[in-house]
Parts: sequence; structure tokens; C-alpha cells
Amino acid sequence: MSGEELRLLAQEQAALRRVATLVARGVPPEGVFAAVTEEVGRLLGTGLAGMARYDSDDTVTVLATWAAEGVYGGAHPLVPGPWPLEGGDVASTIARTGRPVRIDDYHGVPGRIAAFVRDELGVSSSAGSPIVVEGRVWGALFVHSKQTDRPLPRDTESRLTGFTELVATAIANAESRATLARLADEQAALRRVATLVARGVPPEEVFAAVAEEAGRLLSVEFAALGRYGLDGAITLVAVWGRTGEHIPVGRGWSLGGRDVATLVFETGRAARIESYTDTSGQLTDVGRETGVGSGVGTPVIVEGRLWGVMAAYARGGQPLPADTEARLASFTEMVATAIANAESRARVARLAEEQAALRRVATLVARGVPPEEVFAAVTEEAGRLLSAVEYAALSRYEPDRGVTVVAVWGRTGHNVRLGNRLILGGNNVGTLVFETGRPARIDNYAEASGPLADVARGEGVGAAVGTPIIVEGRRWGVMATYSAPGRPLPADTEARLANFTELVATAIANAESRAALMASRARVVAAADQTRRRIERDLHDGIQQRLVSLALELRAAQAGVPLQLADLERVLSRVADGLSSVFDELREISHGIHPAILSKGGLKPALSSLCRRSAVPVELDLRTERRLPEPVEVAAYYVVSEALTNAAKHAHASVVNVKLDTDDAILRLTIRDDGVGGANLDQGSGLVGLSDRVEALGGTLQVASPAGKGTTLLIKVPLEGQSGATSPEL
Repeated sequence: MSGEELRLLAQEQAALRRVATLVARGVPPEGVFAAVTEEVGRLLGTGLAGMARYDSDDTVTVLATWAAEGVYGGAHPLVPGPWPLEGGDVASTIARTGRPVRIDDYHGVPGRIAAFVRDELGVSSSAGSPIVVEGRVWGALFVHSKQTDRPLPRDTESRLTGFTELVATAIANAESRATLARLADEQAALRRVATLVARGVPPEEVFAAVAEEAGRLLSVEFAALGRYGLDGAITLVAVWGRTGEHIPVGRGWSLGGRDVATLVFETGRAARIESYTDTSGQLTDVGRETGVGSGVGTPVIVEGRLWGVMAAYARGGQPLPADTEARLASFTEMVATAIANAESRARVARLAEEQAALRRVATLVARGVPPEEVFAAVTEEAGRLLSAVEYAALSRYEPDRGVTVVAVWGRTGHNVRLGNRLILGGNNVGTLVFETGRPARIDNYAEASGPLADVARGEGVGAAVGTPIIVEGRRWGVMATYSAPGRPLPADTEARLANFTELVATAIANAESRAALMASRARVVAAADQTRRRIERDLHDGIQQRLVSLALELRAAQAGVPLQLADLERVLSRVADGLSSVFDELREISHGIHPAILSKGGLKPALSSLCRRSAVPVELDLRTERRLPEPVEVAAYYVVSEALTNAAKHAHASVVNVKLDTDDAILRLTIRDDGVGGANLDQGSGLVGLSDRVEALGGTLQVASPAGKGTTLLIKVPLEGQSGATSPEL
């Protein structure tokens, strides 16, 4: 190798080292481009050098130029651009072939770039080499000569290749750093959103954060998140705009035409529109008004269903990058997670609220409160629990195809009254439930008919759901809920109402069972009392009267015995005394079976007589002057009688206090003693039978008997509705 060749090689290696140093230092690509262009121009002595980048729209843009000091005064002329890739110039040929290119004579070379190079720059020959970055032709490095008598050296293309490899490395490094930086930015944005999701903030906050994070990350003009509705519409739930000019949240539009939101809705896949110029539909009109040029949308899928769309939009003439759909998808996954979490929390909260409401009603049922209280509680609990419900009603079916309102609740008031009675018929939930025995739904009450529908429309009803109340196999009534116009009731309303109607049915069945039991017990007690009265009457009118007659005859016979028969007179006297004793015992037994004074004089004199005969002193306080229903008087009498017997035989009491009051249509009887205490209904004492007698009348008997502190009985018996005639007042 000659000395000149060695000198040129050394110069080339020095130039390459200088460029490689810049690449290794990670200087910005623009600095590398300028340095490479100058190094190549000086090294090859061509006078002009340049570097260009190929764009996706089949154009080329010049990034760096250099001119020797003797050419154009050392300042390269301005190069307009971008240039269309056409003709036979160096840049267009490299773009087509991907290989180095040489043009030794520009005469006859077609194309705008060739004309500019030939006519404006005065170039006679050129050479260029492709810049290949990770397998793709990224751009070109080229040199030009204005010397017509001196073409470029034959090794120009190969010598350019060494520099293009360094340029490609610089570009790849820069793109890698940019990719890493972009990935870091994206991960940071996703982490911020994920933190909000993990904290369980309201979905609205997540929506707003996602729209802003996605918009800033993608450098778009504005970003939006929309929720699809069941009626083929979309509602804006979040929006972010780079200039602050955007559409208000909550606005809705009808889907249709050709826009990204409609395309996503129809396909369930990501969609892209490069130009909104030729699109159609309400959303397209809005896009054009805001200056949208292109848009990309990705679906928000929540637990397998299409919930909404995340969309990003660029201004006119600025196409969105090819990876926009994939990058948006990362955010829509976060949105879907936030929505699913919120829905899950809402379901758990709703279940907890429902269980709490059911427990409250079940507690009333278990306590055996009157059915009317259960009806009112169930109707209110169901109405409040179902947020879409405006008012709720519980109605009982009548044998004549009538229906009577037994409970009603309204969120804002209502005109339906308890006891309202209507006739079934037409198309309404009450009639449908009656006829089918199954839950019924009417989503538009404007199409309903019949008396029940007329009343419902008068209350401003839009939709209704009813579920049957089945009591021991028969249709007892219906539980119905109603919503305002335009607010359909949720799909699970029937199932949720069924939980309440089951409790209503249990309450009704329990009440009917209790009523049947009480009626049965009352009949048993009444039959026993009638038997007692019959026995007492038979003893009084039969045996007692016969004993009186025999005693009188015996006394008459005794009086006629002669004096000499003294022994006979003594025998007759002893028999007469024994007969009198038997009569007294029989009268006492008769009195215990059913005292005649109770039937004739009522409770006050009967208790007074009972207390006078008591073995334990009694303080009697009777605050009633009227006759009470016979079953009540009998029950009170026997409770006092048993209490006095217990006080004497078991309690060893020194005094008993008996107080009776009949205010508020309830008999209240309190019996206290100062005995040893320890009485207990569960131990099978005589109080058990008294408790059964009192409960058979719908009353209660409570016992308080702490050891050493005496015994207190508290009896309450309702006076209304008792069978048996009430005796006239005293």
C-alpha cells in the first residue's frame, strides 16, 4: 500500500473514531448527523454532503447538510422538504432498492429531487448509501460533486458504508433510549392509575386519571372515556384536552355512522380512523367541531362484557402512531379492573344491606309481632333497598278476585292508602301474578291496563315488578315495586323481592298457626269451663239438694225419738252431723270447681270472697266496676286462686298483694307475695296450666321469683275479641 493510501486510510479511521466517540457518548442523534455529514464531506472532498430520513408517507426529509468553504461560501443552501420519493435520484433509488447508488451524470434523470439537485445546486454527480436500522431502511447518507470533469471516486459508496453503520448505531441507541424512556413513562402512568385502583377510589376518579394519563403519554390532542348504554347510546364519563377545550362529562350521543366509538361498539375490537373528513354520525360531527383529524379507540371489557371505549384523538394532519391501540389497551385494562372492583364492592355492600334488611324483618317474624307490622316493615325495607324503586306495595288477594292494599311505602310520598280495594283484571303485575302464580314484570306501564294500572299511572309509575306471596301452597297476595318513567327496574329485582316475600309468607303462616292454636286452646279451656259449670250445677241442684233433704229428714226423725231410746238418738245425731260435714265438703268442692258467685256477681265479688277464705292475708286492690268477658273473668279468678294456694303451701308468705286494672282495653293483674321465691314456669308447677289458659286468650303471664325475694305474677289479657258474652255492669 502506498504512502498516500495509508494517509487516506488513517484519515478515514480518525474520522470514524471521532464519530464513534460521539455515538458512544450518547450525544443526541442530531449532533451525530451533523458530525457525520461534515466528516464525510471533508474526507471525500466532494464539496457537498447530506443526510435524509425516509417517512411513512413515501417522502424523504433532509436532516443535515454540509458544504465546503469554497462551495457556496461554506454555507449549504436551504433544502425545502419533505420531498416525494419519485424519479431516479439517489434518495428515491435507495428507498426502492435498499442498496448503495451512484449517479455520474444528472442529465436526463427524472424527478423533482433530481431537478433540484441538478438545477438549483449545480450537482453533476452523486453517490449515496442506505442507513439501515434494525433491518429497515431508515434513511440515506450521500455526497455530491459539482465538478463535471472529475467524477466521484469508485470507492465512495463503500467508504460511506462505514459511516452509515455508525449512524445506524446512533439511531438505534437513541430509539432504544427513547423506547425505554417511553416505557418508563408508560409504566409510571400505569402505576399511578393502578395505585388509585388498589386504593378503591371511586370509579369516576379513576376514569378522569386514566383519560389524563393516556392523553399526556400519547401526546394526543384529547382523550376520552365513554360508557355504552343499553339503548344504543354512549355517555362521556371522562375527558382530557391538551388545550383545556373539551366536551363536558355526562353528555351523551346516539351511536351510528362511522366513528371509532361506533366501530368499537359494533365489533368489540380496537378501531382506527385516519381521517375524520369522510366519516358520519353524531360523534363524527362533534369530532370535526373540535378539530379532530384522526382517532383510535379500544374497548373496555368488564368481566366479558363490552362496557365502554377509551379513545384518543389527534389534530388534523397528525396521524396517531401505529402502537396507539396497544398502548391504550394497557389503560383500558386498568379501567376494567377499577369497574369490576367497584361493581364487586357494590355487590358485596348491596348483599350486606340486603342481609341486614332481611335480618331485621326476620327478627320481627321470629318475635311473632302482628302481621301488619311485618307487612309495613317488609314494604319499607324492600323499597329502600332497591334504589330504583319509587314506591312499593303489599296487597292481599280476596276470594272475589279483589285485591286489598295491606302495606305501602313511597320514597317521595304517595296517594295509595291502606285498605284500598280494587278488582283484578287487565294487564298489570298484580293481575299477572294472580293468574300465573309467578313473578311478573312490565317495563312500560303506559301499555298496562286495568284498575290496578290506572292507580299506578296516577302515581307516576314507569315500570313495575311483582312477586307472589305463597302461604302453604296458596296464593295469598303480591309484593310489587314501581319505578319512575324512564328508569327500568334491575334484572334481579324479582329474585331480591322473593327473599322478602318468603319472610312475609312465614309471618302469615306463623300468625295463622298461632291464631289456630289460640282458638284451639280457647276451645279446650271453654269446654273445660263448661264442664266445670255443669258439674257444679249438677252437684248444687242434684246431690247437694238431696243431701239437704236427707239431713232435714234425719233431724226430724231424731226429734221424734222417745227418751227411753237415748242411744238411738245419739246415733242419729252422729249420722246427722256426719251428713252435714259431707255437705260442707261437697259445697267446698263445688265452689272450687266453678264458684257460682263468679257467674252471678262477676270478678270483683268472686275475688273478694276468694281472698276472705285465703289462709294468707290478702291486700286486694280492684280497679274495675264492670263485668268482663266471661273467659277473662274465669282466667283471672283461677290465676288468683292458684297464686294464693302457692303462697300458702310453698312460698310461706305472710301477705299477698292483688291488684287488678282494666284500662286501655287490657286486663292487668299483678299478684305479689313476700315468700321464699324460686317459682318457675319451666319446672312444671300449677302455673303452667294457668299460663296456657292466659295465652289461650291472647294474653301473657310473666313470673319474677328471685330466691328469697318473693314472687310476682304479671298477667295481661286483651279484652277485645274475646269469645263469650259480657255480663251486664254491676
